[in-house]
Amino acid sequence: MARGNNQKLKMLYLAKIFRERTDENHGITVPEIIDELGEWDIDADRKTIYSDIATLQDFGLDIISERQGRQTFYYLTSREFEVPELKLLVDAIQASRFITTRKTRELIKKLETLVSEHDAKLLDREVYVAGRIKNMNESIYYGIDAIHSALNKNHKIRFHYFRWNIRGEQELGHNGDYYVVSPWALVWDNENYYLVAYDELSRQIRHYRVDKMKDISELEETREGAALFNEQDKAVYTEKRFNMFNGEVVRVKLRCKNHLSNVIVDQFGPEEKMRPADDEHFTVNVDVAVSPHFLGWIVALGDEVEILEPKSVVDEMKTYLDKIRSLY
Repeated sequence: MARGNNQKLKMLYLAKIFRERTDENHGITVPEIIDELGEWDIDADRKTIYSDIATLQDFGLDIISERQGRQTFYYLTSREFEVPELKLLVDAIQASRFITTRKTRELIKKLETLVSEHDAKLLDREVYVAGRIKNMNESIYYGIDAIHSALNKNHKIRFHYFRWNIRGEQELGHNGDYYVVSPWALVWDNENYYLVAYDELSRQIRHYRVDKMKDISELEETREGAALFNEQDKAVYTEKRFNMFNGEVVRVKLRCKNHLSNVIVDQFGPEEKMRPADDEHFTVNVDVAVSPHFLGWIVALGDEVEILEPKSVVDEMKTYLDKIRSLY
C-alpha cells in the first residue's frame, strides 16, 4: 500500500498511540507521533497533529501536554480503569479456583490492553495462594452464558452432571441421562459458582456446582418453581447452606470461646446476636443446613465451640464423631 493511503485511519491510530504508548509517567513528542504514524503508512506533519490532538481532546480523551526543557510531551492521563483497580481484578482472577489457568492468562492479557504498555508490566504479577488448584473445565464459561440466557428468557436448561472417580475420570450422574431443571440464580460461594434451580422430579430447590456441569443447553420450556424459589431468603441462602452442602436448615445454638467472635461474624455475618454466657464464653443462635461439612467445621474448632441445641443436632454430632473414632 502506498504511503499516505491510510489517512482515513489516522485518528484511530493516533488514539491507539496515546492509549498504548503513554500514561502519566510516559509522554510522547510530536516528532515521535509522526514516526509512529509512519509505521502504518500514514503521512502527518506538526500542524495537522496539533489539530488532531485537539480533536481527540474535544472527543473526550484526557490528553495533557507538558513542557520538559525544549520539548513538549503529550500523554493520556485518565482511563476507564486506574492501575490499582486493575491490580485488584488481576489478583482476584489469579486467586480464583473457578477460572482455569489458560483463561486466567487470557483475561489478564485483555485487562492489560486497558492501560499503557508501561503500566501493563505492573499487571504481570503473581498472586500466591496456599493450596490453590485451578479448575480444569474450560467449557464452564460457555455454560454460564447458556444459564444466563435461560435466566433472562425464563427457560429451563438441561445438562450432564459429573463427579471425579478414583482414576481421575469423569463419571456422569443419572446414568448419563440429562438433568432438566429450572434455573433461578447463580451464586458465588467459597470460590465456586453454583446454580440454584428447581428440580421438578423432587419438587425441591437444589444447587449444582457449575464447573461440574457439562453439555449445558437452553430449552424452550418455561421455568417452574418460582413460588418455592421466592420463599427462600436470598440474603442468607449461602450462609445457611454452609458452602452449599445439602442439609435441613435448622436453628442451632452454639457456645463459643470469646475469641471466636470474629470467626462467627465471618461465617454468619454480624446480624447474629452473640450473648455473654460467662466470663470466657458467649452463645449465638444461627441458621445452618446441618451437614457433614457443618459438623466438620465445628470439629475443626475443637473444644472451643459446643453445640447446645437442638438435641437432634447434638445427636448428629455424636454419631459423626463415633464414625470418625471407628476409623482409628
